[in-house]
Amino acid sequence: MGVLNVTPDSFSDGGRWFDDDAAVSHGRRLFDTGADFVDVGGESTRPGATPVDEAEELRRVLPVVRELARFGRVSIDTRQRAVAEAAVDAGATLVNDVSASLWTVAAEGGVAFAAMHMQGAPSTMQACPTYGDVVAEVADFLVRRATAAREAGVEEVWIDPGLGFGKTDAHNLSLVRGLGRLVATGFPVLVGASRKGFLGRLVGGAPADDRLEASIAIATVAFASGAGMVRAHDVAATVAAAALVAESGLVHRLAA
Repeated sequence: MGVLNVTPDSFSDGGRWFDDDAAVSHGRRLFDTGADFVDVGGESTRPGATPVDEAEELRRVLPVVRELARFGRVSIDTRQRAVAEAAVDAGATLVNDVSASLWTVAAEGGVAFAAMHMQGAPSTMQACPTYGDVVAEVADFLVRRATAAREAGVEEVWIDPGLGFGKTDAHNLSLVRGLGRLVATGFPVLVGASRKGFLGRLVGGAPADDRLEASIAIATVAFASGAGMVRAHDVAATVAAAALVAESGLVHRLAA
């Protein structure tokens, strides 16, 4: 899943693809370098981000979704029902929802749904995230939301542990180590670690644009653990990592 932020303030590439033509051009590059989905988002959900007005989010994403849907599968990254509905009408085939609440939109539109776990809201989620057993609590939440989506009629349901969304660095690493427990739920797992802040801290404070190696390392672990998809800024390198895992048979050895 290639990341396409049509925002001025995303943590890594805010402003780079804010223009419609630039966004569409970059989205096409993501498809050309191997993305199965291009994930279009018009609201930053980085820690501390403020919400975006619904009309502004629609203005940002709809022209891009409509154009890119001609070239491959597009997902809409949103927490807003109206934005999700309009994006599906424009051609999006997956609702990628950090609030894990919009499964009825996916059901009504006949599209896929990805439920992500987040403790709190983007503006406050990193204030003091607390868990007893983070893997068990995240898995329980996601199974409940994914089951509700299935029961509502959504055929393709993904679950995402929400690395960096209301988690400390230790929580994030526990979830990476525990991905096998999420895979064992039977729902396909989506992992989004690309360029995130906890990776920068793990490698000595690297800025967002200098976290490629760390991002690929987590993507490789995710694929080897049985995850079905990763969300990535650097699609070509991530596709190469996925191919290596597949050719090496790592998934089969870990499952055994």
